[in-house]
Amino acid sequence: MALQQIVEQIVIGLGYDLVEIERCPGGLLRITIDLPWAAPVEGAPALPEPFITVEDCEKVTRQLQFALEVDGVDYKRLEVSSPGIDRPLRHEQDFVRFAGSVIDITLKSP
Repeated sequence: MALQQIVEQIVIGLGYDLVEIERCPGGLLRITIDLPWAAPVEGAPALPEPFITVEDCEKVTRQLQFALEVDGVDYKRLEVSSPGIDRPLRHEQDFVRFAGSVIDITLKSP
């Protein structure tokens, strides 16, 4: 099974959203997760948005370590974290979720 599929299956199966998978030099495998987002109900009071905790990251890490070992994925270190304040906006739902927020846009020449 491909790395993307393994990680998606575990992360989504545990009830989280997969934001990003990044393979870094030195064997670091960085996984970014978030809580699923649901659009606010019209007329309902605004509730504070829940956030990823250290316990959430630990739970995903434990499951991923087991699954990656079973599938023979080569990595030296696994890092699971929340997207934080510099969250990349990649999917349509991300743009809807953060509509009205101030963002930074970086343009790069081809």
